[in-house]
Formats: sequence, C-alpha cells, structure tokens
Amino acid sequence: MAQPYLCPNCRSNRTRFNLIAQVATPVKMDPGTGEVVEELTDQTMGPFHIPYNGPPYKVQCGVCGLVENELTFIKHAQNDPGSTQN
Repeated sequence: MAQPYLCPNCRSNRTRFNLIAQVATPVKMDPGTGEVVEELTDQTMGPFHIPYNGPPYKVQCGVCGLVENELTFIKHAQNDPGSTQN
C-alpha cells in the first residue's frame, strides 16, 4: 500500500525521491587479495554465512540527498503536524 513520504532532513520534500534497490549477492572472497572466489547461492552458503535480511530498497530524498530506510520517511510524514493525513 502506498504511503506518503516526508524527508526528515530537509522537512519540505514530499514529492521527489529515488528508490534504491538493494540486491544482495553472497560471495566468498580471497582473504589476501579481496578477489571474489565464488558467488554463492542459498544451497552453497553453508552454516557460517548469514543470508541478507535487510530491506528490499532504501529511499533517497531527491532534494537534499539523504538516504534512509523507507519507514523513516513514512513516519515523518505521519507525524508532521502540517500533514493532511493526520
């Protein structure tokens, strides 16, 4: 369900945002060179590799550039005394 946003930093932007997709690629790296040795899958991660469980995307304010979780922008819009949604 769509929710209104309000930037918590500039406190004026309600319309211009960038949605940044968070696509995790689990990898195994060489500890000496930092080179990717293997891209892992759910079947090959093993017991010592925790799968990504963060948000599917983040939001960037199109005015001031602040990048935060979507919930931060939603909560600021809900708590804004000048909002017509309250």
